[in-house]
Amino acid sequence: MSKNDRDNVIYIYTDGACSGNPGPGGYAALIIDGDQEKEISGYNPETTNNRMEMTAVIEALKYIKDLIKEGCNVKIISDSEYVVKGLQEWLPGWKKRGWKTADRKAVKNQDLWKELDGLVSRFNVEMIKVKGHSGDVYNERVDSLAKKAIENNNKE
Repeated sequence: MSKNDRDNVIYIYTDGACSGNPGPGGYAALIIDGDQEKEISGYNPETTNNRMEMTAVIEALKYIKDLIKEGCNVKIISDSEYVVKGLQEWLPGWKKRGWKTADRKAVKNQDLWKELDGLVSRFNVEMIKVKGHSGDVYNERVDSLAKKAIENNNKE
């Protein structure tokens, strides 16, 4: 990964998967910086699909945070409506209400939302929602990597 100028864009494709919900889960991200690509993935023995979707974004942003300038343009491409709407629409309201939903319930996965909020604030982030399993090559790639993370760690 190279240090980027502000007008360059880092593309991050993310996905999470769960075998059961809750159950064993995997996440994956593909970071594209010009002609360089980096795949990252991981596993959690007991989690939910939403937590894995969020973890994919968190781990990708943690990976790039020391490699590129603060304020860099980052496009995060996800098939998770939960992650995309959470960052684009819900997060500001949750913070104003002290991490409560509109109906005054505690925000689920608050630990990860807070971590994600801190990481996203370092960059100029644009969230892009793609339809899962619709033929997007990079989305299919991270979907496969997330599932492999479960398979590789779930063998008896």
